[in-house]
Amino acid sequence: MQDAHTRHRCVTDITTTQRLRLRPLQAEDLQAFVAYRSHCDVARYQSWEPAYTMTDAEGLLAAQADIAFGTPGAWVQIAALDRESGELVGDCAVRVLSDQPATAEVGVTLAPDRQGSGLATEALGAIVAILFEVHHIHRVFGQVDDRNTAVQKLFGRLGFRCEARQVEADWFKGEWTTVRVYAMLEGEWRDRAALGRLPAR
Repeated sequence: MQDAHTRHRCVTDITTTQRLRLRPLQAEDLQAFVAYRSHCDVARYQSWEPAYTMTDAEGLLAAQADIAFGTPGAWVQIAALDRESGELVGDCAVRVLSDQPATAEVGVTLAPDRQGSGLATEALGAIVAILFEVHHIHRVFGQVDDRNTAVQKLFGRLGFRCEARQVEADWFKGEWTTVRVYAMLEGEWRDRAALGRLPAR
């Protein structure tokens, strides 16, 4: 019988883009994964703390071992790998809700030295496309700290609309924070595709 890590290593790519391979996070990714998750600027608006360790990463990987991308359940981390070097440059997080049909929440994290190059838009755009076009998700949404303007702009580039601004609605890392909700429907995605307004993949 194969263990969880071996099963992960056998998983095929979910999709590829011009610069990236996207596939479930695997054991060989964890050193680079921990390196950027433990960066203060990366952790600032995320659920984890900068003191993120290899033990934390191994626990996350084990918890996701039997969760298939696009099926309801817990969060799944999708590794974004540089197609030329094979280096892990970031990851997308996807959670298909179990209490709401055909609804998914997404997020993206990029290593500090790879930010500002369009890779986050490329990665998340490809994941959103797969959710809509292959898994027929009805609504995809993301929640963003009001201070995180970079991710707000990213969702805007993908065509998501800001459908809510919840003022001081979340007690987060010792303070009340304001959260924006960005969302898109499958029909809106297809309308943008028909107009040629989707980001390049």
